[in-house]
Amino acid sequence: MSTAAAAMPTLTYQGEPLESDYTRLMDDSTPLLSDVNALRARMDRDGYLYLPGYLGRDRVLRARQIMLDRLSKLGLLDPAFDPADAIPHPTKKSSFAGGRLEELFENPEPISDVLYRGPMMDLFRQFLAADVRHYDYTWMRQVAPGPATSIHSDVVYMGRGTHHLHTAWTPMGDNTFDLGGLLVLRGSHRHEGLAKAYWKSDVDTFCSNTDETREAKRQGSTGALNGAARQLRNSIGGDWVTGDFRMGDVVIFNVYTVHGGTDNHSNVLRLSTDTRYQRASEAIDERWIGEKPIGHGPLAKRGMIC
Repeated sequence: MSTAAAAMPTLTYQGEPLESDYTRLMDDSTPLLSDVNALRARMDRDGYLYLPGYLGRDRVLRARQIMLDRLSKLGLLDPAFDPADAIPHPTKKSSFAGGRLEELFENPEPISDVLYRGPMMDLFRQFLAADVRHYDYTWMRQVAPGPATSIHSDVVYMGRGTHHLHTAWTPMGDNTFDLGGLLVLRGSHRHEGLAKAYWKSDVDTFCSNTDETREAKRQGSTGALNGAARQLRNSIGGDWVTGDFRMGDVVIFNVYTVHGGTDNHSNVLRLSTDTRYQRASEAIDERWIGEKPIGHGPLAKRGMIC
């Protein structure tokens, strides 16, 4: 059952406290795992499914170690601390954003085991009632202490294939309230106003018939929704939901669900992954598949008449 925000500390989004009356803990959907119709109904209602512990803590811990090894070799962790503590280097602020796991890690198997085999794939095969394909590109998140990820919907970044697409957000650590974590606007995936314009946009398109500068064409849109969390909730409606996330948890949401993150008030890197899943038979966004996914690079840009 959803729990009122009084049960959690005050959380912030980009420095602004979230409204206590409209911020709640995510509903636990694990009791519905034996009833796929109930899972689909929950997704249709809320736009997300929260499954605490579903992936298994020990499996995720092994994947976390691979990520920490990579960060350590890149010199991105503070050498004064144990790498397992995930304390960021005091002066080096870079990170690795993502790609094919085989290119990012010497031993990607523990991460693949969490994200692309076992319970994760079983869940999506059941939920989608079909053979499932995942994107070849894996988003690797290392959120440093400070402001959260901007609020957005995924469709503006990956809408060139099927829109019957789902994201799995997987914390690769115990992302407690002080570290922050995923923030979802419950019910936002059904908003008619967003459907008329925002969800039809594509961050890699540009106006070919205007005097935009080359730099503007190259960069395109950020895809973020403008405004503070309070303004967005007032405009769209619904409640913000989040959690006191632990290794083994996973949150599933659809391509339209409005989401972002809460600020990281700790001194630790917040580690997580974003991965995408769809029916294998449906069209797939070419930016995120293949031996070398083009992502949001120059090859992804498309001109359009505005």
